[in-house]
Amino acid sequence: MPSTRPTRATIDGRAYTDLPEPLHRVGAVLEASSFHPGRTARNHLRIQALAGAVDPGRIDEVLDLVQLTGAAGRRIGGFSLGMRQRLGLATALLADPEILILDEPANGLDPEGVHWLRSLLRGFAAEGGTVLVSSHMLAETAQTVDSVVIIDHGRLIAQEALASLTAHGDLEDAFLELTGRPPVMDTAKEAWK
Repeated sequence: MPSTRPTRATIDGRAYTDLPEPLHRVGAVLEASSFHPGRTARNHLRIQALAGAVDPGRIDEVLDLVQLTGAAGRRIGGFSLGMRQRLGLATALLADPEILILDEPANGLDPEGVHWLRSLLRGFAAEGGTVLVSSHMLAETAQTVDSVVIIDHGRLIAQEALASLTAHGDLEDAFLELTGRPPVMDTAKEAWK
């Protein structure tokens, strides 16, 4: 099995660990299940605020922003996946960062929640923030993003404006063409022959 060498991502040319007040620069949601199940949402955010030197008054703001005010006193272990996604966003937004890095942020959200998420991310970007979304749900992603980076097996395949990339089809078609994969329908048709 070939070994995988880690890469080092930088923010404005600096390693995350070298950033002064890194939570104020970058908020991230990489896993929606990394919460202590016995803590309440509010206590989780209190600990994060303490660790990130964030004004505790910000807790109520982010709970309201992600629509979890009514669930702030509930234990996270009883949260649905969508509620954990919202709590992850609240955690990422707590220090009012300039950059958000989100992995599959719509996972577990109902259609209303997905619509809310799109509005939240568009609003964050409109205020001057940067959002990096990693997702396999390309049709959904195409409704939110302006620019696309396609990485296939660790290789950069494309980096361009969504409008340019999808000039002759949708984002899924562009991904399949750029990565050399046959469209699923063609593969499925072959299987039935």
